[in-house]
Amino acid sequence: MMPVSHYDQILVVVSFIVAILASYTALNMAGRVSVSSGKAARVWLIGGGFAMGTGIWAMHFIGMLAMELAMSQRYDPFLTAISMAVAIGSSLFALWLVSAERLRLRRLLPGSLVLGTGIVSMHYIGMAALQVSVPVIWDFFWVGVSIVIAMLASLAALWLTFRLRQEAAQVAVMRAGAALLMGVAIAGMHYTGMMAAHFTAHAHALDQGMNGSWLAVLVSVMALSILAITLVVSMLDARLQARTSLLASSLAQANRELAEMALHDTLTRLPNRVLLQDRLEQAISKAKREGSSFALMFMDLDGFKNVNDGYGHDTGDKLLVAVTARLSGILKGQYTLARIGGDEFVLLAESKTPEEAASLASALVSVIDRPFVLDPYEIMVTLSVGITLYPWDGKDERELMFNADAAMYHTKHMGRNGYHFFQPSMNQLAQTQLQLMNDLWQAMDRRELMLHYQPKFQAPSGPIVGFEALLRWQHPKQGLLTPEIFLPLAEKTGLIVPIGNWVIDEACRQLSEWHSQGHTDWSVAVNLSSLQFEQTSLIETVMNSLERHAIPPGKLILEVTETTAMGNPDESVRILTELTTLGVKASIDDFGTGYSSLLYLKRLPACELKIDKAFVSELSGEGEDVTIVSAIVALAKTLNLKVVAEGVETEMQQRFLTELGCNTLQGYLLGKPISPDAVAAFSAGHQQS
Repeated sequence: MMPVSHYDQILVVVSFIVAILASYTALNMAGRVSVSSGKAARVWLIGGGFAMGTGIWAMHFIGMLAMELAMSQRYDPFLTAISMAVAIGSSLFALWLVSAERLRLRRLLPGSLVLGTGIVSMHYIGMAALQVSVPVIWDFFWVGVSIVIAMLASLAALWLTFRLRQEAAQVAVMRAGAALLMGVAIAGMHYTGMMAAHFTAHAHALDQGMNGSWLAVLVSVMALSILAITLVVSMLDARLQARTSLLASSLAQANRELAEMALHDTLTRLPNRVLLQDRLEQAISKAKREGSSFALMFMDLDGFKNVNDGYGHDTGDKLLVAVTARLSGILKGQYTLARIGGDEFVLLAESKTPEEAASLASALVSVIDRPFVLDPYEIMVTLSVGITLYPWDGKDERELMFNADAAMYHTKHMGRNGYHFFQPSMNQLAQTQLQLMNDLWQAMDRRELMLHYQPKFQAPSGPIVGFEALLRWQHPKQGLLTPEIFLPLAEKTGLIVPIGNWVIDEACRQLSEWHSQGHTDWSVAVNLSSLQFEQTSLIETVMNSLERHAIPPGKLILEVTETTAMGNPDESVRILTELTTLGVKASIDDFGTGYSSLLYLKRLPACELKIDKAFVSELSGEGEDVTIVSAIVALAKTLNLKVVAEGVETEMQQRFLTELGCNTLQGYLLGKPISPDAVAAFSAGHQQS
């Protein structure tokens, strides 16, 4: 007898390559199955099992073809097919086993036994398919060694495959090393099993079966092709899935950020009105179930508008952030602190008694009533708080908020910097304000808004050089209302922008009518609110109105208050420069009441300064107001600006302002605001006088 003593070295190397590639395919397929679900997981399981089984069987078959026997051999097709089926079935079982969420020892050991048995069966069924002229004599020691190797290799393969299912980069390197070890173990089991086969020295030749050389090449090419295609498809799918996962992750992150933005204030990161409403509804439901109570506090900063006007919106934003930090710092337990707009905050807090609510409100007021150091400024603001208690002050979210707002306004009317609980009597003022706000929404559609015009005279008493357009509201029940009554509501609701645009257009229309009557030297001045001045469409709105009514741009004067112009000086310079370049004139209104920088004032392309009537009304020939007005006039002359003085009510003021050098005067002494219909008669009467 003689053992197999010689192998074709090239085929041996090919068999090892196939074994390693089959092992890597097994590891890769386990990863695809574990991250897939449903039909995709089944496709990867079946396809991966087929490719892996084919690879293992091909390694075994190539290894057998590598034997160089001094006899003819051929293979039984039926047994060869069975050995291949056993290899594929074992591979399917292995992939199914490692695709489970957990692989405990009591599952791993029986699984490795089944897989090892499958590999051993595949090998020895394949050996049985080998037909030679003499019977094969087996060395059972080496048979036993091959079985032990198969079992240990199966145990290690299952454990490594389960552990290396992830798709991470570091796992890919470990997976390559594991595939090398597994491939060597599987090939080692095969060649150990081959050592158990012995053949007699004198063998008679059989009829030559299939040619071994080209069969080895065919099997190698087919096996390598199947494994390579499987791996390429797997890697492409993994890459596509990784990109899809990245896109899904980015989309999820974007959705989280959008949800955060939709439910939180962008400046302070506090809950906004939408999230507050949801929390309030939850609190009401909980209080109903448990028979408990809670407090709702509506808070507003006193003096915040002055901070915005005097120091700019950037400083105002910093103040809001600092206020948020102080308020949040003293809050404990279950609460929701929300910012619902501007300088308005709402606190939803657990409170069993009115005394607890009062103590908390007092602490909130106290913590704000200290200077805020916002370099380079030290700013003081206070807090007005209105408190409602559920269920006594409201049954639903709207009623609680409305009543808390009413209590807060009561606090403001009572001197600010404090708190008040809601009382039913407070509703009268709140209801009036709410009704007025609702009426204001419909005022433009009902054509209830109108303009009155106050004449402007060349000092000291004429002629008329133009008019200032002043807004009025002919309310159906309350009569003629002046701006101080309803403009704060318009600013609060945002209606100030469409109302302001209407004022510009209506003033241009009226001026066009006066020009057609022969008063071509008249101009019209229109006041711009701070919110309207910030609109990007302002320039387009102004120019469209001028073009529509054929008004020369130089006959329209846009009045911007000093505090508005200084809110964002650089942007103010840009907007006014663009307007004046187009021919529109600009006037700095209420000069002397704000915090102008002479540097920016010099850059502002204005044609005139308008002295606030607060200085004019106190003129008596001496005192601080005389000094201030004299300084404003001197400054204007230095900057080549005309001076307009408003609020002229006495002849002494008229004479004094003229002597100082004011170019234009307006006030009740010279002419009150009148309707457009009365302008013609007023102008004619003034000319006669």
